Amino acid sequence: MKLTSLFFAVVLLLFLLTGCANDPSEVVNGAEEPSSDFPPSMTGTVIVNGETYEMEEGNSMWERKKGDGSEVVQTDASSPSQIAESFNAIKVEPNTDVLIEIEKDPAQSVYLWNEDERGQKIKLANNHFVVPSSEGRYVYEVFAEWQNGEVS
Repeated sequence: MKLTSLFFAVVLLLFLLTGCANDPSEVVNGAEEPSSDFPPSMTGTVIVNGETYEMEEGNSMWERKKGDGSEVVQTDASSPSQIAESFNAIKVEPNTDVLIEIEKDPAQSVYLWNEDERGQKIKLANNHFVVPSSEGRYVYEVFAEWQNGEVS
């Protein structure tokens, strides 16, 4: 009898501990995502003349509800000009069409960088833009924005 009582006490304790455990998932944009997926890692590619190139991630900011509050993760990276110094340039002919594909289809903006600052906003049409007709070295920043975050 004593062994049966001990067994039920242990089972009851396990149920109580399970009920008090932290939930391993969070609700993001109305969908449940595992906590280990925060902040999310979004992939972005540039397609030029049928060739695919992976983009480098710069600054990012992600937010999610956590309990009664929210959790924010923000990163600070080098400027696009600094990142471009260590990035293999994509050589293209003047007036070449460029397609940008980013996971989960965010709102996108593209900027042409001057030496040390964000310059002119580039016109996008269905995630495509055309490089200038003048030869030269150009650095572009793609800014992607989702409901709960943004990445440069």
